[in-house]
Amino acid sequence: MEHKNKTLQELKEKSPIACTKHALIGIDGFVDIIVHPVDKRSGPGDQFKAIPTITDFSERIGSAAGKSANIEFAPSVEKLGGNGPIMANAQCAHGLNVRYLGALGRGTVHPVFQDFSERTDAISIADPGVTHAAEFDDGKIMFGKMASLEGITYERLCESPGEAALIDIFEQSDLIGMVNWTMIPYLSEVFRSLLERVLPAVSQDKPRTFFFDLADPEKRSEADLLEVLDIFSQFEAFGEVILGLNLREAEQVDALLGFDPLPNNPENLQLMSARIREKLSLHTVVVHPVADAACATPEGTAYAAGPFCKKPKITTGAGDHFNSGFVTARLIGLSPESALTLAVATSGSYVRTAVSPTLEDLAEFIGSW
Repeated sequence: MEHKNKTLQELKEKSPIACTKHALIGIDGFVDIIVHPVDKRSGPGDQFKAIPTITDFSERIGSAAGKSANIEFAPSVEKLGGNGPIMANAQCAHGLNVRYLGALGRGTVHPVFQDFSERTDAISIADPGVTHAAEFDDGKIMFGKMASLEGITYERLCESPGEAALIDIFEQSDLIGMVNWTMIPYLSEVFRSLLERVLPAVSQDKPRTFFFDLADPEKRSEADLLEVLDIFSQFEAFGEVILGLNLREAEQVDALLGFDPLPNNPENLQLMSARIREKLSLHTVVVHPVADAACATPEGTAYAAGPFCKKPKITTGAGDHFNSGFVTARLIGLSPESALTLAVATSGSYVRTAVSPTLEDLAEFIGSW
């Protein structure tokens, strides 16, 4: 209760700052089709029983080995997707001035992004990927088509908006968030070009925060992952870096850095955050499992339990909302523990309502959970 009261007090004092902050978010873009794998159908439309868990789904697939199977994906909704657009949408709701840079349509913006593109004065450099997000009671599985994201290159950025305009956009930004490294083949090269050609041309007298999210790097090689982690560290020369990791990602990075595995509990979550931060020489590392979160900063470590939702309305985008809540909180000056509380509240509110909450919504949510 004390940490919630502290968060509410800090939020009351600091929330007016949000509208003064400028964020540049990128760099992916997906059309998300939320689906429910069908177990048994009793009629057309929504007259079906969904496969409830990932374990049940895996057993259904496994039973088809050496045979065949036909599994229906019943569509629930088609919506804006991608780590970047969802995070940017959440930050718009928080009151930040958001500019988006990413894959919303080459030449013509895809209709699902039209309102978002106008709201964020977006610069689109490639066609979006397409994701079928199969949602279960215990998680989700994303089936993605992403060949179009190969078009995200620094050369494409130099076509539009152009290098000079890119420097100007970075100059204006208090926050630069670049997410979904795993799905974008040339993003490490883009990062290197930003370090070599854009950031040295930006004034250094303005505090800047950089946020990075790997987005399930299991399919990338260890060499690729070690390379991009080193690149993240290089951004510290131009501002404060926040690396956001879900539990699976944190465990993968932790192991890659040579640490022994730890049982999952609040103390070890903080320890893992701290040793990843120290090893990579980053300002902040934040780790967010489903039910809680921890971070390590120069001030030490912090932990917050979350408002776990047993029957969420939506789960796709929950991590992106957590990231938005944490980064916004730190950007406006909340303490690490309060930032974690605001972050778990942002994701907790979102999975219950499928709507990105405002800071006012979050104050009410924190007060009532």
